[in-house]
Amino acid sequence: GARAAMVARALWALLAALRAGWCLLPQSGYLHPDEFFQAPEVMAGDILNLQVYYPWEFLSSSPCRTVVFPLMTSGVMYWLIKSLQQLDICSSCINSYTLLVSPRLLFTIFSFILDYSVYRLAPFWEADPWKALVLLAGSYVTLVFYTRTFTNTLEGLLFALLMVLVSSRKSSGSSAEPTSSSLIGVITTAGFFNRPTFLAFALMPLLYWAGLIVDSQKSIKTLINHFLKFILCACFTAFVFIIADTFYFTSVSLDNLYSTNKSNLIEAIVQLHDKMVVTPFNFLSYNLNPHNLALHGSHPRVTHFTVNGVMLFGILHILAIGAGFKMLKKYIRHLMLVRWCYRGLPGLLVHPEGSPTLLLFYFVPLAFLSLFSHQEPRFLIPLILPLVLFSASPNRAVKWKLLIVLFNLLGALVFGCLHQGGLIPCLFHLEQLIHSPASSSHPRHYTLLFAHTYMPPRSLLNIKKTDVHVEVIDMAGAGEKALCQTVEQRASNFTCSDCHIFIIIPGTVRDTITKCGVPFKNETLIFPHLSMEDPPQISVLSSGNWRSQLGLYILELNRDH
Repeated sequence: GARAAMVARALWALLAALRAGWCLLPQSGYLHPDEFFQAPEVMAGDILNLQVYYPWEFLSSSPCRTVVFPLMTSGVMYWLIKSLQQLDICSSCINSYTLLVSPRLLFTIFSFILDYSVYRLAPFWEADPWKALVLLAGSYVTLVFYTRTFTNTLEGLLFALLMVLVSSRKSSGSSAEPTSSSLIGVITTAGFFNRPTFLAFALMPLLYWAGLIVDSQKSIKTLINHFLKFILCACFTAFVFIIADTFYFTSVSLDNLYSTNKSNLIEAIVQLHDKMVVTPFNFLSYNLNPHNLALHGSHPRVTHFTVNGVMLFGILHILAIGAGFKMLKKYIRHLMLVRWCYRGLPGLLVHPEGSPTLLLFYFVPLAFLSLFSHQEPRFLIPLILPLVLFSASPNRAVKWKLLIVLFNLLGALVFGCLHQGGLIPCLFHLEQLIHSPASSSHPRHYTLLFAHTYMPPRSLLNIKKTDVHVEVIDMAGAGEKALCQTVEQRASNFTCSDCHIFIIIPGTVRDTITKCGVPFKNETLIFPHLSMEDPPQISVLSSGNWRSQLGLYILELNRDH
C-alpha cells in the first residue's frame, strides 16, 4: 500500500509538471473560438489597444457576459506584460507568444484548485486520494480544457470550491456544522454571473449544505442566521458584478459621478439605475429562445449522456452510468420511500454513503444541461470532479487502467495538438512576418484571408488599432463560388508594389483555391492541422499526400501574374 501510494504521488507530480510544461510549450490545438473570444481577445483590445474582433456578447447593445472574470484573468495578465514593457524590464514583452500563453498560464495555475479539492474531498467521500489525483491529472480534460481560457473552466473551479465548502467533517468523522455560509453565497453568485448554467452544478451542493444545516441545528435562530448570511453575501456579490458591468457596458464612468454636482447627484444615480446591466438575465433571455439556440447548433437531448460524456471521460462515464442504474435499482425504494417519508430529505443527502450521493452530484447537472438543445462537450467539464472521486472509490475502474491511459493519450493528441492545430502557429508565423525588420523599416500592406478555419483571434497578430496596414478577412466556411469571388476581387485590386495577400486554408480544401485560377508564388505548410468540418479522406491519408491533408496552407498571391 505504501509503495503504491509513493508511485501514485510520483505519477501525479509528473502529470502536474506535464500540465504546466505543455502550457508553456504551448499547446497548438484550438478547441473552440470561445477560448479566445470570451476573455483574451476582448481584454487585448481594451488593455493593450490591439486590433481585435469583439464578439456580440461584449457589445453594449447586447451585454450577455460579465466583464469581471475577463478583467481578473486575461486583463490582469495583459496589464502585467504591458507594465513590464513600459518599465523597460522587457523590451518586447507583448508578442504573439505572451498574448497566448500568459492568460493560459494563469488558468493552468488555477487548475490546481481541482487537485487541492480532490485531495480534500477524497477522505470525506471514501475515495483513495492519490488514485483520484492521478485520474484527475492524467485526464486529457484537465491537461487540455482546464489550461484554456474558457468560462467553463472557471465554472469547474467554482464548482470544486463549492463542493469543498459543503463537504466538511469533524476529526471524529461525523459531519461538521457548516461555517462558510457567507463564502458559499459569494461563490454561488459569482458562478451564476460567470455562467448562469452554474446553478445546475450548484443545486446538489446547495441542497446538501441545506441538509447539513437542518440536521446540525436545533435552534431556529441559528438556522435563520446561516441562510441570512448566504442571502446577504449573495446579494452583495451580485451588486458588485452589476456595478462593474454597468460601468463597462454603458457610458457611465466613476469620473462622471465624482464630478457631478451634489444637486444633480440623485439624478445621476437614477440614470445609473436606468442603465443597470444584469448580464446573466440577458444571457438567459437569449439562450431560452429556441430560435437563438438553433443558430449555434441544435442537438438531440441525449447528446450529453450518449456522446459528450463518453468523448470527455471515456470508460469512466460509461461505468458511472452502469453504477447509476444498479444503485437506482438497489436504493430507490429504500432512499425515496423509507428515508423521505420517515426521516426527511436531509437523510437522503447528508449521510454520504459515498457513491450514491456522488452520482447525484454527477448526474443531476448532466440532466439539467440536457434540457437545452445546444449541447457542446465543454459544458460538462466541471463534472470531472465528482466523477474521479466516484471512480477512485475502492475496487472501481482498476481493470480498465490500460483503456483509460490510451483514451487520454488519444484525447490529448487530438484536442491538444491536432484539432485546428495549424491556426495558432500560423498566426505566430504571420505576426513575425508583419513585424519583421523589413516591414518595420518600409511599411507594407497585408491582407490575410482565412477560409475554412476557426475564427482567427486577431489579437495574436499584435497589431495596434491605429495600424491600418493589416486587413483580416474571415471567410469561415464559405463555398467555392464566394471564396473565388473574394480572391479574384482582391487580386484585381492588387495595385500597390508593397501589397501582400495571403490566403490561409486547410489542405483538405486546397483544391478549391486552385480552381479559382489565381497564381501563388509562396506556399507554407503548417503541420499538423485537423479540421473536423473538412475532414481528410481515409483513402488520401493512406497515400503519400497525407501530410498535405493534415496541414494548413499559407498561400501568397503572385502579383507578377
